[in-house]
Amino acid sequence: GVFLPAAAAGNATLDHALGRLVPEGMRDHAVNQLALPFRSVASDLLTGDLVELSDTPLLASMRASLAVPGVFAPVRIKDKLVVDGGLVSNLPVELARAMGADVIIAVNVGTPLAKERDLHSAIDVATQMLQILTEQNVQRSIKELKDSDVLIAPKLDGISFLDFSAYRRAISAGENAAFQLQSKLRNYAVDETQYLAIDAQRTHATRTAKTSLIAMPITQIEVKGTQYINPQALISQTGLDTGLSLTQDQIRAATAKLYGRGDLDTVEAKIEDVVAERKVTIEAKESQSSRNRLRLGVELSSDFSDDNRFSLSVMHVASSLNRYGAELRSVARIGSHQEFSTQFWQPLAPASPWYLAPGFDYNATGLDNYSQGLRVGRINASQTSVSFLLGRQLGNWGSIEAGIRRGYAKLNSVIPVAPIDPNAKFFDTTHFLTFRADTLDSLTFPSKGSLFTLSWQRSPSKEAGEPSQASSEISMMRAFQYGDWAGHVYGEWGRSQHSNAPSALGGFLRLSGLPRNSLTGDGNVFSRVLIAKKIGALPSTVGGAIRLGFSAELGGAYGNNNSFHFRELKQAASTSLSVDTRFGPLYFGVGATRGAGSSVYLFLGPIW
Repeated sequence: GVFLPAAAAGNATLDHALGRLVPEGMRDHAVNQLALPFRSVASDLLTGDLVELSDTPLLASMRASLAVPGVFAPVRIKDKLVVDGGLVSNLPVELARAMGADVIIAVNVGTPLAKERDLHSAIDVATQMLQILTEQNVQRSIKELKDSDVLIAPKLDGISFLDFSAYRRAISAGENAAFQLQSKLRNYAVDETQYLAIDAQRTHATRTAKTSLIAMPITQIEVKGTQYINPQALISQTGLDTGLSLTQDQIRAATAKLYGRGDLDTVEAKIEDVVAERKVTIEAKESQSSRNRLRLGVELSSDFSDDNRFSLSVMHVASSLNRYGAELRSVARIGSHQEFSTQFWQPLAPASPWYLAPGFDYNATGLDNYSQGLRVGRINASQTSVSFLLGRQLGNWGSIEAGIRRGYAKLNSVIPVAPIDPNAKFFDTTHFLTFRADTLDSLTFPSKGSLFTLSWQRSPSKEAGEPSQASSEISMMRAFQYGDWAGHVYGEWGRSQHSNAPSALGGFLRLSGLPRNSLTGDGNVFSRVLIAKKIGALPSTVGGAIRLGFSAELGGAYGNNNSFHFRELKQAASTSLSVDTRFGPLYFGVGATRGAGSSVYLFLGPIW
């Protein structure tokens, strides 16, 4: 069948964030063994019953208790599929009373119901319905409070349970609400000496649990729970090996890398220490789409002049096709650009970094020809090719590939209309070499990490006396972040013999203001600085950050009997508003190149 994702957000980031917040060495301690009594509640997704998380590990209890339906994936606790306990009891006063509490200090952080003027969409209505259900059980719990109990109710008007960016306002509201009740809270205060003694008792278990931070040699590594994925491949991708001496936190950090595969719902490391030795069991659950994943995309771009493009895209990935972990990746696109490509990726052995990858590719698109910045013609170009390459993965940060491509190309002049030149149909053979190193944290808008690519390709001459064609290109990017500001520095150089450089200049963020791909030559050089400030965010179910960005660009083309001169480089700049959406990044920008014109841009598209 066809399945949609179980939640808007993945498990990996949430698990990592909680792991950093939990006291060191305490994540696997059962909550009923903590010095400070603790309980959390969850809702059974199948029966609707309240589930008291009384003897589960601390991290698992926290994770299950905040699994907001639709936002975070459900969690399985002792054969029960559970989600956020707020659906059944968002203020579990009765649970605290059953644990023996004489006085209850309850903090109601439920979101007030929205006013009619704030209900603008189906999402707003659905959120309101969820809050109504939650508010009903909260009011029942409040009625169980006694006069001696304390109810702290921060004013959270205008802050929904999905407004993660409003945490400062929420904290301030909590502080204000507590200070307003300080006269009542003083009845339960102790002096500093007593407080230090109580706090020492509370943190004693934390200090003793830090034995898990001691590095011990790994004697056994086992993978459980997978049906199609080769266990040896998972172990290799973690970087773990018997004989390594690691702490428990280091082992968990290594196993968390497996989330990057994209085909695992949960990854959990079970660690057993026996006489200064560690046995590691990796429990991994494959997602419903682990063997077949489908992604849909809409691509839209316009300069509000005569460069308007629209395409529908689909990508299909079939994984774990054999015990070596083979994968088949296919992309199809219709619209202004037609494409069908497929590549079969085959490791040479289980968990081997070496792989073979035969492929097939068909592309057809319209290309504009420019002379001194003016469009002088348009052609339709299509190419069909087959390729074969040998590659090696370099850890989880890069790869190097070498191969050969054999293709058939066809060119057809559209403007001006001209008869087809027999030479406009030709076969071509290309040898290529590519190196790529990528540590960027995001494909759409990176804030840390680097990207470096180096490519070389050569097409032998087709006839005696005819020169062969060769080209090289180097590009580098370094991302950075400072508070709400983030951006990158980018540089590119390309050079070709007897042809145009691999990448033309012109278009949004590539000398903004010039027509797209309008600046070509035997060589090109380009650099860019982009910086943007986060000014807002969409609800997590719809998208992500809203940014206001600025770019400064410098570049030019040379060759064609013209040597490179720095003073002839073109200067450009742009201002844009960008939004992370479920369809990819959406940009609306204005750009200009000094002395060459300006343009307005709209761009929406998936980044694959």
